[in-house]
Amino acid sequence: MSEISSEKIRKLKLIANEIREWTIKMTYAAKSGHPGGSLSAAEILAVLYFHEMKVDPQNPEWEDRDRFVLSKGHASPAYYAALALRGFFPTDELMNFRKLSSFLQGHPSLMVPGVDMCTGSLGQGLSAAIGMALAAKLDKKSYRVYALLGDGEIEEGNIWEAAMTAATRKLDNLVAIIDRNMIQLDDFTDRMVVLDPLEEKWNAFGWRVLSINGHDIVQIIRALNEARRSVSQPTVIIAHTVKGKGVSYMENTAKYHGKPPQNEEEYNTAIKEIEDERRGI
Repeated sequence: MSEISSEKIRKLKLIANEIREWTIKMTYAAKSGHPGGSLSAAEILAVLYFHEMKVDPQNPEWEDRDRFVLSKGHASPAYYAALALRGFFPTDELMNFRKLSSFLQGHPSLMVPGVDMCTGSLGQGLSAAIGMALAAKLDKKSYRVYALLGDGEIEEGNIWEAAMTAATRKLDNLVAIIDRNMIQLDDFTDRMVVLDPLEEKWNAFGWRVLSINGHDIVQIIRALNEARRSVSQPTVIIAHTVKGKGVSYMENTAKYHGKPPQNEEEYNTAIKEIEDERRGI
């Protein structure tokens, strides 16, 4: 394809694989954390931090950097792994995840190099991203703002208030990405609150809507390229994903939304499956 070479696609797949491996290692070592929604977001984070976003790990507070808000803050294991692999801090720190002495808390905080917004209370990240995007417009800056939302999270009303505001302000420098893995804390999303027709809802709220396979590197890149061409309209990318992607016993189950591997056998199985996937890339 013209946008990116096959070698770059392979590199991004390998990075996503590394993000998954670190997610399992971190949550198992901590005996807590949220692997399910971290595993589903691996390709999205790999493309954002290693292809799309303009950032400088040596200068995390660079004024002209692109901004990222992990609105679904419980997916911090994958987020921290992406930041460490990108060079914001040493990967050795990842194994201190959720330890009392560590800056890698269960949910992202501004103590972490590269984090642009404290998150964890669901439904609030999109509003923060809108503030950043509006600031860029007012300051005549070219940086872009990306927010990753959970599909369970968008059941909350303040997401839709924010959506109306972004469209009203014509924030074409804002991209929301929904990790549409169909599962939230307790069950499948549609057993809790029916979200469909999701594309039509965002369109009705004034957003440009793109639907993709959230594990397909090429589709993610193409959608982000399309978002850059948007004029006077924010873009939402509905990324259809698999909860727990890459670990067979975690896939499509709510059990591992907030539980790490429960024993050494589960841990070894998860690591082996991820390593086997790497060898096939």
